[in-house]
Amino acid sequence: MYEMIKKENLVPNIVFMRFSAPKIAQTALPGQFVILRVDEKGERIPMGLAGWDADEGTIDIVFYVLGTSTAKLSTLPEGASLANIAGPLGTPTVVEKFGRVICACGCFGIGPTLPLIRALKEKGNEVITVVEGRGPDFVFWIDRLKEASDEVHVVTGCGKTAWANDFIAEELESGRKVDRIFVHGCPFMMKVCSEASKPSGIETIVSLTPLMVDGTGMCGACRVEVGGKTKLACVDGPDFPGHEVNWDGLVIRLRQMIPEEDLSFNIWERENWHKLTAKPHKPPNPDKLRERVDDGHRGACTSA
Repeated sequence: MYEMIKKENLVPNIVFMRFSAPKIAQTALPGQFVILRVDEKGERIPMGLAGWDADEGTIDIVFYVLGTSTAKLSTLPEGASLANIAGPLGTPTVVEKFGRVICACGCFGIGPTLPLIRALKEKGNEVITVVEGRGPDFVFWIDRLKEASDEVHVVTGCGKTAWANDFIAEELESGRKVDRIFVHGCPFMMKVCSEASKPSGIETIVSLTPLMVDGTGMCGACRVEVGGKTKLACVDGPDFPGHEVNWDGLVIRLRQMIPEEDLSFNIWERENWHKLTAKPHKPPNPDKLRERVDDGHRGACTSA
């Protein structure tokens, strides 16, 4: 059993959790993820690693409360245990000395960006971090990001550089040197950031976590099209070149189970509404499931 050591509600609907998982903590690398189940009947949910401590034997996750599984997870108290956690899974991010690097992140993507920034700095890179949020109340860990990065810029949907993609476009148009871009966040954010960098040809790496079942390449549920070829996000990724991702195809796959997700959450909520109302974050709105991967919806997420 994997005990929850710490829990914190970071901003509305985004939760941080730390679990005891010594074997995973000893081998985890930036870019990898875990798949967890809350209980024996629970859905298997992929979660990017937001940190780990090999000495303490702990791993960290940050997730967006959106559907049944994440709502159920969010109601667990400190000291509770999960049925299981599998990992670390996925191919680690390639971290080398690239030069001047932009790390763009938003929403739950802030979590896995932090260990990546630290790894990039260890290799001698200059790291420029841009954090996106729908408003000041939707960004977190700015102090940690500032400590790890050379520069941190917060964009919240207003002003000239309204979003992360605007910041990237402005940096590239200014002529300032950029050698690599990494993006973690909702599908729409990763798509538009990739579009912003494509004209310059700067390699842009995105982290895809579509629907998964086993996480080892056997089920094929996490298929994505990259460069005209079918890839499996769980074993070929989750990192992929953003300029080559078929974003429209990814959106279609992410939306295919929305009716079932709506039904599942409605049934669960009727029996567990008291757990949701006891928490400081707002209970998830089933209508948001339909919006989560629509173009133009900045808060879109892939969390279950």
